[in-house]
Amino acid sequence: MAFLVQLINMLFSLYSLVIIARAFLPLVGADPFNPIVRFIYNITEPVLAPLRRFTIIGMWDFSPLAALILLTIIQSVVSNLLLSIAR
Repeated sequence: MAFLVQLINMLFSLYSLVIIARAFLPLVGADPFNPIVRFIYNITEPVLAPLRRFTIIGMWDFSPLAALILLTIIQSVVSNLLLSIAR
């Protein structure tokens, strides 16, 4: 069970890094037609789009920050649940 928890934590961490990368792409002027940039947008948009309705303040989009907070909470709940089941 510990392996499963580690795997889940690793996947959540990896997805969090992709969201952070997504947040910085516009700042570095990444080409939106680049296949890597498209891939990052495609895998993060399903999470960020629903949050965007609640997290845009003026011209600032806080959806990546909200997603990272939610992912951390979900990761903690899932990990603790799996560890409690294993006992």
